[in-house]
Amino acid sequence: MVWFKIRSFIAFLLASTNRHGVHSPFVYDLVTKCFNSQANPAKMKAIKGIQKSLYSNHNSITITDYGKGSSVFKSNERKVSDIAKIAGISKKRAKLLLRIVGYFNPKNILEIGTSVGLGTSVLSIGNPEAEVITLEGCGKTAEVAKELFKTNHLNNIQLVVGNFNETLPTVLKNKQFDLIYFDGNHQKSATLQYFKLCLETANNNSIFIFDDINWSPEMQMAWEEIKNHPKVIITINTFFWGMVFFRKEQKKQHFTIRV
Repeated sequence: MVWFKIRSFIAFLLASTNRHGVHSPFVYDLVTKCFNSQANPAKMKAIKGIQKSLYSNHNSITITDYGKGSSVFKSNERKVSDIAKIAGISKKRAKLLLRIVGYFNPKNILEIGTSVGLGTSVLSIGNPEAEVITLEGCGKTAEVAKELFKTNHLNNIQLVVGNFNETLPTVLKNKQFDLIYFDGNHQKSATLQYFKLCLETANNNSIFIFDDINWSPEMQMAWEEIKNHPKVIITINTFFWGMVFFRKEQKKQHFTIRV
């Protein structure tokens, strides 16, 4: 797995470009005004405070994992601090996600995979006026996240607990989402299943973000299938994320961009 990731990253670097190699006004503006901009300092300070509180939480919980499982953790008994450090959103991704939410200002946000709530907190702080719905399969992990949201007064978050196969169709019913963050199951079949379900809720300006598209060969295959879907118009591969746009007014294009 280590060698696979190294080879994948080298291939990404060889194929990637920066803003100067982008021949799309929409993507050029996104790179220059969002990807390459500074995250809001006050909001980043709040996120760092939340991150610090999770990193200092050494309580242990028993995890119920419906996904691929962890290549790091050998037991389902895990410290909250370890989950936050290993499975939580990194500082780099948190900054980028914060900038994306600030740039597009989505009003209805869905996150598939809450974990201990760090990524959810970024979405909530990024746009306090948005409605954020987040799905988590593990009840014990959800309890940690729920307490985190309460302590930090993140009142625009609705946390739904249960197997995604059961909760996702219910949440999607009669809804439209401006941004969906897929971070709950790093398996090809599940990723494609959730993608196809969520397609029905997308509008012309919706954004789908898939985490860890280069995590494994099967996630790379899932990403290729997503890219080729007829409803998908623009994609951006940042190595760690795959971003999808549905803008019908543009021609189909795929970008590989260093962030």
